[in-house]
Amino acid sequence: MSLRPPSASSRPPAVPIRGMALDVLGEWAKGERFAADLLDYIQRENGLSQPDAAFLRDIVLTTLRNLSLLDHWIDVITEGKHLDHRSRWGLRIGLCQVLILKVSEYAAVNETVAATGRARSLINAVLRRACRESEELLAMVPALPLETRTSHPKWLIEHWLGLFGEAKTTALCEWNQVPAPMCARVNHLHPENASASDDFIVCEQLPREDLGAGKVYMQDPSTALAPRLLAPQPGQRVLDACAAPGGKTALLAQLMENKGEIIACDVSPGRLRRLEGNLYRLHVANAQIEQHDWAEPQPPPFAAAGFDRILLDVPCSNTGVMRRRVDVRWRLTPEDITAQVETQTLLLKNCLRVLKPGGILVYSTCSIEPAENEQLVASVLETTPGYELVTTRHSFPPEDQMDGAFAAAIRRV
Repeated sequence: MSLRPPSASSRPPAVPIRGMALDVLGEWAKGERFAADLLDYIQRENGLSQPDAAFLRDIVLTTLRNLSLLDHWIDVITEGKHLDHRSRWGLRIGLCQVLILKVSEYAAVNETVAATGRARSLINAVLRRACRESEELLAMVPALPLETRTSHPKWLIEHWLGLFGEAKTTALCEWNQVPAPMCARVNHLHPENASASDDFIVCEQLPREDLGAGKVYMQDPSTALAPRLLAPQPGQRVLDACAAPGGKTALLAQLMENKGEIIACDVSPGRLRRLEGNLYRLHVANAQIEQHDWAEPQPPPFAAAGFDRILLDVPCSNTGVMRRRVDVRWRLTPEDITAQVETQTLLLKNCLRVLKPGGILVYSTCSIEPAENEQLVASVLETTPGYELVTTRHSFPPEDQMDGAFAAAIRRV
């Protein structure tokens, strides 16, 4: 096996991508920031080109998506040797490149070694052995436990096995291991898209020009489930209770043909600024932005007249979008789901109070957890007279080939 470098004349100036990946992952491990935010920050700060930024993203997200598997390989090669944090991250990103991303072995080994500091000799030895034994290391994967070969926490695997059974749980874990395509919704409010036939498209690369012009908005088809179930009509008064960053609000405006009134709410000023910018860019003309926390029991003045339609897209565990949000599997705990249910229940009860008689509220999540979905809605309706369940919709990622989502339409009678 040759690890000879390419000729000097063919090599562009090196960008220290592996060192940046180690910095991002080291910061991520502190548990305070999300990988996507850290990647955006380091791309801006270093003025990375699109290819370099994409490569950095591939290394970081693929490493996080395969943490348990990478650690298994490390233990096999090092015979369980104790490693400091930076050395372990160095081996993780090195093995990720060699065994999963199939990066040039010379670049993967030498540039990862150069980025790791004092443990270079160990990193070098382990990665060179991995190159020699790559076929054997890859061949062991199918026989590994599901939580190891698909890198999901064991408690989550056991939880899903109890809910969905072995076949669906296995399919879900394998689905989460495949990087999600870039999906965009075609914005029919843009004058040039008024007669477009497509609703969602898959993009090979980020459509920056169309995004900036408001012709498209990056979102998965599953996000249309709740707005379409709500089916707001032109002229109605509609509340989007948890609106930021605005993708669903803009779809509501499109369904309403920009007629009537949408009150778009969120809690934080920062999220509201982002919401305002997105709605302006997406040519939304019938939305009014308000700051309000619907966990508060007292309805705000703007809700006094009530609403014909309410979209309540609540904060949730995000278990339906783990393919896109790689952090979630490592940050989520069983206690988080319980805490989410308490907040979601409060939000639903408070929003039902401002629904007009005969009006429809759609409660939605991007979760696949029955506790946050069907069970929660049933529990609230049992203790809140005057409302009835109309219908529910849901998507289960491997079966529906899109992100997981849930929506329940509730009528005030």
